[in-house]
Amino acid sequence: MPMAASDIEALIRSGIPDAKVIIEDLRGDGDHYAALVISEAFRGKSRVAQHQLVYAAMQGKMGGELHAMVLQTVTPENAPDYAKD
Repeated sequence: MPMAASDIEALIRSGIPDAKVIIEDLRGDGDHYAALVISEAFRGKSRVAQHQLVYAAMQGKMGGELHAMVLQTVTPENAPDYAKD
């Protein structure tokens, strides 16, 4: 069953409360997303550790309810211009 972008954002924000999350549905099918997650929680962590934080926040839904997600994680100062407040 497809997963709504708003549900993905809510899960990530529940695990990483300060996160800014930008979701794009890559195929319009609710199964293939790209996510940009911006958080201070990533500071000083390796890319792998950053992604592990996001996957933990997803509570096991990756590979199940959510088929695929291209994930980009950054700290606020490294966020792309379009994602800055």
